[in-house]
Amino acid sequence: MMRRLGATGVGITPVGLGCMQFSGSGLVERFYRALDQSTVTSVVGAALDGGITWFDTAEMYGRGRSERALTTALREREVVAGSVTIATKWAPAGRTAASIGRTLDARVASLQGYPIDLHQIHMPYGSLSPVSRQLVEMARLARAGRVGAVGVSNFSARQMEKANALLGSEGVPLASNQVQISLLHRTVERNGVLDTARRLGITLIAYSPLRSGVLTGVFHADPARVRSLPWVRRTMTGLGARGLARTAPLIDELGAIGRAYGVSAAQVALSWLIRFYGETVVVIPGASKPQQAKESAAAMQLDLTDRELARLDDVSRRCGG
Repeated sequence: MMRRLGATGVGITPVGLGCMQFSGSGLVERFYRALDQSTVTSVVGAALDGGITWFDTAEMYGRGRSERALTTALREREVVAGSVTIATKWAPAGRTAASIGRTLDARVASLQGYPIDLHQIHMPYGSLSPVSRQLVEMARLARAGRVGAVGVSNFSARQMEKANALLGSEGVPLASNQVQISLLHRTVERNGVLDTARRLGITLIAYSPLRSGVLTGVFHADPARVRSLPWVRRTMTGLGARGLARTAPLIDELGAIGRAYGVSAAQVALSWLIRFYGETVVVIPGASKPQQAKESAAAMQLDLTDRELARLDDVSRRCGG
């Protein structure tokens, strides 16, 4: 089960592995606890064993620590460079477009010999240069063969359309736009991003596809677990009593379908995403344990019926998705 990354020749599985959790200490610890290298290697190994072929990381994730932890794990698993797909991102905050090229050697060094198959602008704001200049620089690197493909992240429909046109004039397709999508966050259906991506043949990479763990059902089953989470994560994902009550019908439905197939609620939620939206959407759930990566990979084998897809669609909308 492979999908093409936008209009490029790159093939990826509909489920990849998000590597934000590999950032180590620092800002990301406000969301997820730091993992040691042995755990990272086990998580990456479980993803590979499950059939996942690509990994999404970023410069911002620990200033290269996520990139290095990921590729250290790949090296320990003796994964040959070029046999998997790696996506990373340039951080625009306080920088000019010229820094994309200047910092590329640091990305290459952190990736330890693994190529940059997809290089993304992490967000459409914060840079000292306009997005148009950033895209021209990205296109230059792609034409020079220093990066395989060009993507963006958190771009609106209008920004995505303009980026696609500008890159096209430079002879480089816009491969992807990484945005938040889940059964509890379906804004792409209302803001034009999904329709624009389909029309232009751009892949949408869904981050937070499990809404930072809400859709696993573990917090509904044991609300006391919420108190153990970093406060930023609790606040941003609505993991309070009111939020848990509002989303309970969806969690119940995911659980019921999961029990019928002998799988987890999380696997049902991921399967819904990669099937309901067709070829346009792929997902990058994170994992802090090997079992989580294993379950995410197995979601690719779960084929929900049209009736189940429609039922989850309905319950999701009523829960505010």
